[in-house]
Amino acid sequence: MTEIIAIFSILGVIAIGAITPGPSFILVAQISLSRSRNHGIAAAAGMGAGAILFAILALLGLQMIFIEIDWLYAAFKIFGGLYLVYLGIRIWRGAKNSLVSVDTAGCEVGISQETAEKTTCFRAFVHAFMTQISNPKAAIIYSGVFAVFLPSETSFWFPLVLLPAIMLLETSWYIVVACALSAPVSRTIYLRAKTGIDRVAGSLMGLLGLKLMTS
Repeated sequence: MTEIIAIFSILGVIAIGAITPGPSFILVAQISLSRSRNHGIAAAAGMGAGAILFAILALLGLQMIFIEIDWLYAAFKIFGGLYLVYLGIRIWRGAKNSLVSVDTAGCEVGISQETAEKTTCFRAFVHAFMTQISNPKAAIIYSGVFAVFLPSETSFWFPLVLLPAIMLLETSWYIVVACALSAPVSRTIYLRAKTGIDRVAGSLMGLLGLKLMTS
């Protein structure tokens, strides 16, 4: 019974963290608006993969590692901040670029539409995964939550239930975001104000990166 309560407690706190707007939300939103629903879902899967990695590290005692090795956390913050700044610059620089359909992109480089979509979806997955794991605040949230709610002794089934549940929770939330923002109405609004929206998204991503490095 204690372990079940621990699982629901951990999932509850992580759910609150997931729905709070941050770099992950900005990236999934921008990909979903500028690309397609499939790209947004690929990004959501990347967020879920990053979450499962943090959960595994938290189970292995990530918080104690950060406490014992101060420079490691500082390096993690700098790396994460630089990556967010890099993404922000990419989004800003692409603000005035017209959207290129997957079909057109595939024809331009001589590959099929299906191959082009798989390639760009994989890139969306990688960018989302890197954004998730480059956020030290997410690492601290996971390690802190596990430190508070993890029972002193757990059964063999505990991680087998908790880890997939965390991945499902994070992925599901970002799939909802992707589906909502890739809808025709959302994309129509985005296309009308693409430059402004992308520059706001890029600026926010860059500012979050700078704040991360200097906090």
